[in-house]
Amino acid sequence: MNDFDLIVLGSGPGGQKAAIAAAKLGKHVAVVDRRNMIGGVCINTGTIPSKTLREAVLYLTGLNQRDLYGQSYRVKDDITVADLGMRTQHVISREVDVIRSQLARNHVTMLPGTGRFLDPHTIGVLNGADREQKITAANIVIATGTSPARPSSVEFDERTIIDSDGIIRMERVPESMVVVGAGVIGIEYASMFAALGTKVTVVERRERMLEFCDLEVVEALKYHLRDLAVTFRFGETVEAVERRPRGTITILESGKKIPADTVMYSAGRQGMTADLGLEAAGLSADGRGRITVDEHFRTEVPHIYAVGDVIGFPSLAATSMEQGRLAAQHAFGEATVAMHGLQPIGIYTIPEISFVGRTEDDLTKTRVPFEVGVSRYRELARGQIIGDSYGMLKLLVSPEDHTLLGVHVFGTGATELVHIGQAVMGCGGTVDYLVDAVFNYPTLAESYKVAALDAMNKMRQIARLSE
Repeated sequence: MNDFDLIVLGSGPGGQKAAIAAAKLGKHVAVVDRRNMIGGVCINTGTIPSKTLREAVLYLTGLNQRDLYGQSYRVKDDITVADLGMRTQHVISREVDVIRSQLARNHVTMLPGTGRFLDPHTIGVLNGADREQKITAANIVIATGTSPARPSSVEFDERTIIDSDGIIRMERVPESMVVVGAGVIGIEYASMFAALGTKVTVVERRERMLEFCDLEVVEALKYHLRDLAVTFRFGETVEAVERRPRGTITILESGKKIPADTVMYSAGRQGMTADLGLEAAGLSADGRGRITVDEHFRTEVPHIYAVGDVIGFPSLAATSMEQGRLAAQHAFGEATVAMHGLQPIGIYTIPEISFVGRTEDDLTKTRVPFEVGVSRYRELARGQIIGDSYGMLKLLVSPEDHTLLGVHVFGTGATELVHIGQAVMGCGGTVDYLVDAVFNYPTLAESYKVAALDAMNKMRQIARLSE
């Protein structure tokens, strides 16, 4: 007889929800994770610290209020790492408490330590002692997440040459920084440090950043980052990073040399599977440490599931939570509905970006006709009140049946605002609903009605000319 019905390796978003979903079904569940990593990378070094840091930066710099009070406005002139870290540590400790409470309330057993497969049903848990505890389960969920990928050619020293995990351990706010990689994490941190007054240079081997986003939105973000003195080096590859007594020199293959106090590498992420002993369970991972799963998040071994970042795209906390819940329910024979195809994407840059559905480029390439409706925050009373003159919301509408094909938001509250569009799209709604709906005034949500009217007026004009 097994010790548990389910063992979950990792307590991040996917692991938590898998454990709780199984516990709600009356199953005996254990979660294995390091004592200092309850909540996983998401809570301790990734999503929560970075988003909390962003809020601290926005508040202390007064950046969002400068349109109202002048470009010299700041809440605090000399912002230190201690100022930023205080808020971050407060939020992390509160979130860890919430997770511990939820797991305990659902009678989930927490086993501190690192786990590895001894055979397909047995996990060895090492918690710092010499002896390894052996536990067995009918089902196992792998939710170990990822860690920042580190190029072997770079000598990370955790002080001047760091990865994204090293940000929260910085000793001071650097005067200058090179960010290698213009993906989501790289651009988020680039915008935060630029807001703090750090002179930031972004190096990216591709010709543009955030290729999966709407081009107009990305161009708007680039404009704002350049306004914060961010320099972009697209189409460039880092050849070497040299440490010097007073900083670093980043040497590009083109011959350019960029001096900076700090270099932050954002070169993708690696699945944390190397120490899991996957071969003992009859499993393997690819070159990036990712595990292949089917539509039910089941691996090649039917009773072993994998969820979250360790299975690759989309590698978002929100989708990981849903994957964990669905995997646990499938493991115990519960009827499940496949995850909805509409997944919102949120990018916590300054200003923030969020979208759901398709982009203009995608629709054009596949020859799907669409009309565009745009609302700009500066035309909304709420936009004037909060001092956001640059924000915008864009609707992509089918001229044939008026359904929403995509919603793209840039500016204050973008990651919250996008869910209105997601709900309308998910329920099969049309732009006509948004035209007829009454929104609170003054709100940013009103931008949906303005954009909907814009799209409708354009389609009406085409219809009149076609008569």
